[in-house]
Amino acid sequence: MSRAVDLTVTGRVQGVAFRYSAAAEAARLGVTGWVRNEPDGAVAAHVEGADEAVGAMVAWCRTGPPSARVAHVDVAEAEVTGATSFEVTG
Repeated sequence: MSRAVDLTVTGRVQGVAFRYSAAAEAARLGVTGWVRNEPDGAVAAHVEGADEAVGAMVAWCRTGPPSARVAHVDVAEAEVTGATSFEVTG
């Protein structure tokens, strides 16, 4: 069963390799989608895959890489798009 979520991660999450660490974690978990920096300093992501793997990715985003300081993660259920890779954009 596939699940998709849209995430908005706030805190000290830009300039700390959050996007590239997220891409590495996505590859490890086998999820697809994308991650990007937002103009307001947040990081946005769309993650899809098996329910358990998506949940694990959400859990990872609550901490992020060692140099990040995550303040909050908004999670919204989203439509599965059929993405075949995980891309770092913006």
